[in-house]
Amino acid sequence: MDMHFLLPTISTSFIVISAVLVGVGWVLIVRGKKEAHQSMMVAGAVAALLFFIIYMSRTIFVGNTAWGGDPEMEIFYRIFLIFHIILATAAAVFGISTLVLGFKKKFATHRRWGRFTSMIWFSSALTGVIVYVLLYLLYPGGHTRPVWEAILGV
Repeated sequence: MDMHFLLPTISTSFIVISAVLVGVGWVLIVRGKKEAHQSMMVAGAVAALLFFIIYMSRTIFVGNTAWGGDPEMEIFYRIFLIFHIILATAAAVFGISTLVLGFKKKFATHRRWGRFTSMIWFSSALTGVIVYVLLYLLYPGGHTRPVWEAILGV
């Protein structure tokens, strides 16, 4: 297994783990277990941060995988990818904001935002897994140049 397949597999695993931890955290708060909920949500945030670090490192130093499927399907893939990127960005912003609200003990606002944030988070994780399946399992593509090579012209 080469790095072009291994790193995306690891990073996607971390975002799935993050979504599972958020789901468990949600169940815990419904059951009134506040400390366990907080621990689970922090663990979910750490898993998401590990995803982001691996993803960005791969993007900068290895590059992203190019679409390898039917050229006629590429436009649909790109639209889906843009939707996923917007969703993931919103999930990150709302996730950080919701965590901050919880740590500041603004529980009424945290509770309202948390319901919405978790739905965005789950949707983002699901669409991320779909992107992974499309790029690495169903339609393996070629590799683009690392960002640092493109910038420096090396």
